[in-house]
Amino acid sequence: MANVLVTGSAGFIGGYVVEELLERGHSVVGIDNLSKYGKAAKSYDDHPRYTFVEGDCQDVRLMTELASDCDHFIAGAALIGGISYFHTYAYDLLATNERIIASSCDAAIEAHKLGRLQKVTYLSSSMVYESTDTWPSFEGQERSIPPPLSSYGFQKLAVEYFAHAAHDQYKLPFTIVRPFNCVGIGERRALGDVEILSGNVQLAMSHVVPDLVQKILKGQDPLHILGDGTQIRHYTYGADLARGIVTAMEHPDALNDDFILSTSASTTVLELAELIWLKIRGDEVPFRHVSDAPFEHDVARRIPSTEKAKRILGFEATTGLDEMLDEVIPWISRAVDDGTI
Repeated sequence: MANVLVTGSAGFIGGYVVEELLERGHSVVGIDNLSKYGKAAKSYDDHPRYTFVEGDCQDVRLMTELASDCDHFIAGAALIGGISYFHTYAYDLLATNERIIASSCDAAIEAHKLGRLQKVTYLSSSMVYESTDTWPSFEGQERSIPPPLSSYGFQKLAVEYFAHAAHDQYKLPFTIVRPFNCVGIGERRALGDVEILSGNVQLAMSHVVPDLVQKILKGQDPLHILGDGTQIRHYTYGADLARGIVTAMEHPDALNDDFILSTSASTTVLELAELIWLKIRGDEVPFRHVSDAPFEHDVARRIPSTEKAKRILGFEATTGLDEMLDEVIPWISRAVDDGTI
């Protein structure tokens, strides 16, 4: 089994990744500066094969020390949030995330030279396909379409260029993974959130599932939806994404390649809203909604091809939206009661 460095280990996807790694028998060194959520207890905090380091991924010296003692490096640290984050922190998303990825690559290049580090698995994003006008999106399309317009999407594309450049110049092995629309538990309102109202309810991170759930739980009627509800997404369970990420890390045929990780099921925002409404309020209260003005970078369609990951990695996201919501809705309900969302 490998010793794996995970940056952003206290984050939303990072938590699922750590759990998956430990379940497969790996040892994990997690690093996070806790800037987004603050200190939050994790189920694996006391696991004998888990070591947590509270630190800044922009610290090249610290990162080199950690990476040099590891076989694999999953580079997941980044400032990240919902669609409102793209506007509120447009510069910080670009500047801070560039510093994080540069530091991560500097450390990985040095650690690889020292002999132990085998590969870096980079977490990119579906937002690299932000400017496409043809679907489904596929591996390689990101280099033939116009670059993303949002600073977040542009920076995630830059992460992929860092991966290729470090390999081209320093022969640093890599795998790039692009998760689509993660849904799961463990997410909460960020410390730096600004108040943005949707009707009479403050947005919860501007991520569509917690936003819709908390608005319905708080009795909003009609339900406020950003845009007209025809936006298409592929809502993918966090544990499925983590399984795909770790499989890509381990798989010999993933070396120096890239993979979309997503469910194959398309869902509109309006379909999602109606399903959540039915689960919370039942069919005795008729579903009503109104449309709020969408954010500038609210992409109309995110539709991926999942063929390559299935063919090469044997990966499929198998958890359906109905099952995800049955787990997520009670968790968000408790978070609303506790004031963390």
